[in-house]
Amino acid sequence: MESLILSTAVSFGVIFVAELGDKSQLMALTFATRFRAWPVLIGITLATSVVHALSVGIGYGLGAALPTDWISVAAGVAFLGFAVWTLRGDTLSDDERGRAARTTRSAVIAVTTAFFLAELGDKTMLATIVLATDYGWFGTWLGSTLGMVAADALAIVVGRQIGKRLPERAVAIGAAALFAVFGAWILAEAVPAVLA
Repeated sequence: MESLILSTAVSFGVIFVAELGDKSQLMALTFATRFRAWPVLIGITLATSVVHALSVGIGYGLGAALPTDWISVAAGVAFLGFAVWTLRGDTLSDDERGRAARTTRSAVIAVTTAFFLAELGDKTMLATIVLATDYGWFGTWLGSTLGMVAADALAIVVGRQIGKRLPERAVAIGAAALFAVFGAWILAEAVPAVLA
């Protein structure tokens, strides 16, 4: 039990700190300006749980790495698609906007997909792999997942406050710009590796 508490605490602390200022935390903030907080948090939790389970499996059992170059290219393209989708969403009527705000399924799917792709090969995934080589698999998975969700929840709170104070069009343009920057950033890192 003591080793479970230790591995959970160490993994939580390492991943929480690693996530601060990370692109996925900024992505959480961006999603929080567009969707309700709970669907965003659910999507982050789902994606993080799966990615960190993979990380722990690799670190604890296999000691190998996933081929992340093509996954990163897919993530970059997805981010560019989210940028376009965010801008397109601004043409909704008030009635449609209200229905979209009440719909959580599409938000959860969008957030889960984006976070899953963004986290594969990210520093938090790699940190979880390393942690799993030294600590128990369950505590590492639990701590790393909770650490990431906590850091991103902090970004969601900030994002929700920004969304209340800025005009909707400004928020949408800012969110689209962030998605485009993230997409370009990921592609700039991934494409040369794929072409090499």
